Amino acid sequence: MIVGLLKEIKTEENRVGMTPAGVEVMCASGHALLVETGAGMGSGFSDEAYRLAGAQTVDAAVDIYRRAEMVIHVKEPLPQEYALIRPDQIVFTYLHLAANEALTRALVKARSINIAYETIQKADGSLPLLTPMSEVAGRMSVQEAAKYLEMIHGGRGVLLGGVPGVEPATVLIIGGGVVGTHAAKMACGLGAKVYLLEKSLQRLRYLSDVMPANCFLVAPSPAAIRKLVREADVVIGAVLIPGARAPHLITRDMLKTMKPGSVLVDVAIDQGGCFETSRPTTHADPIYIEEGVVHYTVANMPGAVPKTSTLALTNATLPYALQIADKGWRRALLESSEIRQGANVIQGQVTCLGVAEAFGLPYTPVEKLL
Repeated sequence: MIVGLLKEIKTEENRVGMTPAGVEVMCASGHALLVETGAGMGSGFSDEAYRLAGAQTVDAAVDIYRRAEMVIHVKEPLPQEYALIRPDQIVFTYLHLAANEALTRALVKARSINIAYETIQKADGSLPLLTPMSEVAGRMSVQEAAKYLEMIHGGRGVLLGGVPGVEPATVLIIGGGVVGTHAAKMACGLGAKVYLLEKSLQRLRYLSDVMPANCFLVAPSPAAIRKLVREADVVIGAVLIPGARAPHLITRDMLKTMKPGSVLVDVAIDQGGCFETSRPTTHADPIYIEEGVVHYTVANMPGAVPKTSTLALTNATLPYALQIADKGWRRALLESSEIRQGANVIQGQVTCLGVAEAFGLPYTPVEKLL
């Protein structure tokens, strides 16, 4: 299969969809790799490294779209790419379609094969291609919260971990999945007082065994959220419904009860955000203030640490990219329930229920297209 590796064009996005080591593995399996010139530079991988791995470098994205049977991105295609996507071309990347109606309709119109990293799912419910970036984003969320608590950035002027004789900051983390767990580990390690909300009792029991004493586990309820929001110096939104838009768990009315200069970090912003007042920002302009509360809502947080992120992402995506390239999309979907879960829009049909429901579009089970 001819596989194209595209340079990211989203603002301040420096990741790349595959390392040279991953390209070498794909080439060794008999596939032809086209890599857009400069695609890996932001992650520290030169064009020469890709050529040595067996790839051909190509100057223009339009040529990769024209020649490749499968294109690999990190972030979703942007409007200037919509017209380049061909019928039956495989688009393999993070899509987050439930928060992006324009892209959803463009992919329906293109009649392409769109497989989303974030909805590939194992039998145990885990999301193997979302997990590495969730680990990065969870840890980053605490770093960013600590920075924006500083008064120079509009924060309360509170040190996250406090000092002897001075209370630490209070951190509320909503969601005890991969993002929430890694955020809690970081915040606890810095000495903050951490409340971690998780609705699964089984997960709460697990977290009770592994989290330190300064992490307090709470089963969520509207009353509990209202109370803890008032006490929090930092709130980290870490909720996820695979393939669907994130629910709004912090309303504007709740925001008005928060301490001035407190910080919200919305890691769910790729899926529409879990705070009513959230809107996507960029690394170049990451924050804004609503009701006196600092909002950090960057939609591609791991893009700030591209070297770590690209290595972690390739470790996860490469086995699936190989399956799709080796077998073709139809056989790969037939033989792998995990990849089948990743099918979001196939030949003009919306095959992800959460995406169809988000925009009132007809839903077609992917099995009907196989």
